[in-house]
Amino acid sequence: MVEKRKVVIFGGSGFLGSHVADKLADYGWDVTIFDLNPSSFLSPKQTMVVGDILDSHAVELVVKEAEVVYNFAGYADLDTASDDPVRTTELNLIGNLNILNACVRHKVKQFIYASTIYVFSESGGFYRCSKQAAETYLEEYNRRYGLPYTILRYGTLYGPRADSRNAIYRYIRSAMEEGRISVDASGEEIREYIHVRDAAKVSARILSPEYCNKRFVITGHQAIPVRQMLEMIQEILARPVEIAFEPREDTDHYRLTPYNFVPRVGEKFAPDIFTDMGQGLIECMADMTERGALNHG
Repeated sequence: MVEKRKVVIFGGSGFLGSHVADKLADYGWDVTIFDLNPSSFLSPKQTMVVGDILDSHAVELVVKEAEVVYNFAGYADLDTASDDPVRTTELNLIGNLNILNACVRHKVKQFIYASTIYVFSESGGFYRCSKQAAETYLEEYNRRYGLPYTILRYGTLYGPRADSRNAIYRYIRSAMEEGRISVDASGEEIREYIHVRDAAKVSARILSPEYCNKRFVITGHQAIPVRQMLEMIQEILARPVEIAFEPREDTDHYRLTPYNFVPRVGEKFAPDIFTDMGQGLIECMADMTERGALNHG
């Protein structure tokens, strides 16, 4: 019997991490999820370890014998990160360093880091700062210790298993519960939305030496204004939904593009077949209903 290759996914209980865990399990990997919270989506083909990335000993134990390590852990919400720079640094930088140290000691063959397109930007606040710093540390770990890495810079994700930290989740929930969507934007902001399963598919395809020591941008294939996406939600629901645009000047979110600062150029990497945006939004609505995420009063 051929022994399965071990992969550890830090933050594997979350929105994107859980989908990547599923995809890797389908590909035959021995998947271990390490997260503060037990996964609500754990499959029989996955192992759950509850722990904190700031606990270096716990991190060390779970990385042992791993061939590949992913890190999706830490603050992934820009607004939360901007409100708490100290905690953001602890989780997104110190926690990541604990993982890197364990990877070096146990000679991990490939470390995959979940970054963001905001590293290109002057927007993004403390979230962007933490991701830029983590990328720089990762490059230095490669130079000093020879740790092979792959950086995945994600764009705007949506799809099943999202929660209130996800913008499209909030918009759909508000539309379905209240018949109204309030947006802290003008509606003309451009986004390249990508379905979470498409992003997970790409994330699981980069496990080979040819993708090591490179950076990849993972976004959707079509740039659309936020207003157009909201109108799609309204049309799918087939009932009146009030859309209120309330632009803010103090936002850390980018307006038209994040690409106004380039520390390291990343290659665009995308799946061959994309989930249709309309179909993806319908799936979000069905998922929220099935999970009992809606309050109908």
